[in-house]
Amino acid sequence: MVDDERTRRARQVAEARYGFRWHLPFYLIVNAGMVALWASSGGGFPWPLFSIVFWGMGLIAHYVAAYRTPGGQWIERETQRILAEKGRQVD
Repeated sequence: MVDDERTRRARQVAEARYGFRWHLPFYLIVNAGMVALWASSGGGFPWPLFSIVFWGMGLIAHYVAAYRTPGGQWIERETQRILAEKGRQVD
């Protein structure tokens, strides 16, 4: 049962990382194209910044979800510690 849960979680992380590997190049290509379009149209108000900033925030969130698990190691250690305590207790 525990191995199934670990496998499921590992699969989710792998899928998130795969998704991020596609998300990043699209972000760079599309935003570079919009900056080029903006520059070729004479500049003016830097409207591509909206996409760069807000899509960039989504990209950062995607990166964090894919490559950073805040507290993940601590949660695993604490779970193991709790299970070990339960094993020592006599009900």
